[in-house]
Amino acid sequence: MSYKREDIATFILEKLKQHREVLEKQFLESGEQIGFFYVDDLLPAELVREIYTKFPDPGMLTLKKSIREFKHVTAQMDQYHPLLEETLYAFQDKRIVDAISEICHINQLEPDHQLYAGGISMMSKDHFLNPHLDNSHDKERNRWRVLNLLYYVTQDWEESYGGNLEVWPQGVEEAPITIVSKFNRLAVMATHQDSWHSVSRVSVDKTRCCISNYYFSNDPLRESDRFHVTSFRGRPGEKFKDAILTLDAKARMLVRKFFKKGIVENKHVYKKDDFNN
Repeated sequence: MSYKREDIATFILEKLKQHREVLEKQFLESGEQIGFFYVDDLLPAELVREIYTKFPDPGMLTLKKSIREFKHVTAQMDQYHPLLEETLYAFQDKRIVDAISEICHINQLEPDHQLYAGGISMMSKDHFLNPHLDNSHDKERNRWRVLNLLYYVTQDWEESYGGNLEVWPQGVEEAPITIVSKFNRLAVMATHQDSWHSVSRVSVDKTRCCISNYYFSNDPLRESDRFHVTSFRGRPGEKFKDAILTLDAKARMLVRKFFKKGIVENKHVYKKDDFNN
């Protein structure tokens, strides 16, 4: 069967409606620090297994490797199997945006069809993502980034493999909460001035595949939120690395005082003619 985004969105909507009360409670109870919820068995397992098989060879994606992160990513979805794009944009269906808006009690959510920092990612052995805050705004610096949606599709992924989402509600000096990158799991996390999160180092010869979306709003989640670039920190015990990453974030913030959109254009967007017409 050939699935379209509307079909996939219908499956997602049914699951969100089925578990709405539990998800709403989970998000609101965690909201004083970092609001989040996750839901398992989001789509029919047969469909998710098919989605997983359509992920390309990691070498076809952009490799990001530095002391901040180590992973393969892309937003240029028309270069890969259409099912990946259909699945990704199912999360931008108005029905899904409205349902998540109700669960999280956040009004006027807007998806990002240009996939600024969204798209797909693949993380293999030794890949990681250090604790960080996501960039506070969209590419044009007009809207606030308020929700991060991460959908995991790798079969039989276990916590011991690493590659798991970590949220740091007490800051990076304390222990994080681990959300396993479990097969067919959707994790939704608030993004604001204190929403530090990371991905633990992958320890096995397997590849963790993820489909990512961000939702934006004209208003920040918290009155205290201020513009910031993507800002990394070291993990507990990584004092030297933490000092370097802190200076790195401060330097890039200084650049943004003089160049609103930065010196070099962020190329992690979906460059598609349909979006520019």
